[in-house]
Amino acid sequence: MKLRVFGLTDVGLRRENNQDQFLVERDLGVYAIADGMGGHAAGEVASQIAIQALSDTLRDGNGTDDGGEGPGKRLADAVHEGNRRICESVLARGEWRGMGTTIVALLASDDRVVIGHVGDSRAYLLREGRLSRLTQDHSWVGEQVKLGLLTDEEAQKHPMRNIVTRAMGNRENIDVELQEADLRTGDVFLLCSDGLNSMIDDGAIERTLAAHAEDPKKACQALVELANANGGEDNITVVVGSVPPVG
Repeated sequence: MKLRVFGLTDVGLRRENNQDQFLVERDLGVYAIADGMGGHAAGEVASQIAIQALSDTLRDGNGTDDGGEGPGKRLADAVHEGNRRICESVLARGEWRGMGTTIVALLASDDRVVIGHVGDSRAYLLREGRLSRLTQDHSWVGEQVKLGLLTDEEAQKHPMRNIVTRAMGNRENIDVELQEADLRTGDVFLLCSDGLNSMIDDGAIERTLAAHAEDPKKACQALVELANANGGEDNITVVVGSVPPVG
């Protein structure tokens, strides 16, 4: 089952440079967003390394026997390779100390997808007009929501909302959280950096995706425009994939 996919990134209204990167590799069926962090443009470096490693690792293994490990293991291995490369770069360049990146990646295989993530970049699914979040934020506010100490609405505007508790590059061993989902005709997947969901709530995301369910490009453009209209406080990156009707 093929996804119709489009990706878009925007610097937003408050930042001078864009530290987000995205990947759309239709031949491999892999789509991803990395949201970099760190001064001296190091966040941009970290996100570039993560995305390049994801593409390299999955392309090197394309068409080869995976030993029965499956797409989840392949995706996790690719993220771990990116983390290794970032950690090596930090050791080689002292001025890059403290750089890192989040990542959310989707690997499509037949009628299933595997989603891997580290940090607070998100994956959503719109099915039959209803939006569900497929990932849980690895962030301080995300942990408070999970414990019932904050609501989603409170977390969205909390002063500590940008503190991530898990990221690529801050340690040699990281946990990649994996989720699986099936693909159905009419489904719409969204990957986004927190520059989107910190500006608009899930209800607005649901309405926007539903309005452009068959046109990922228009969906991406509308989401970015809406985030900027609400303040555009961070870089905004979105990747939208839809499952078109058969035939």
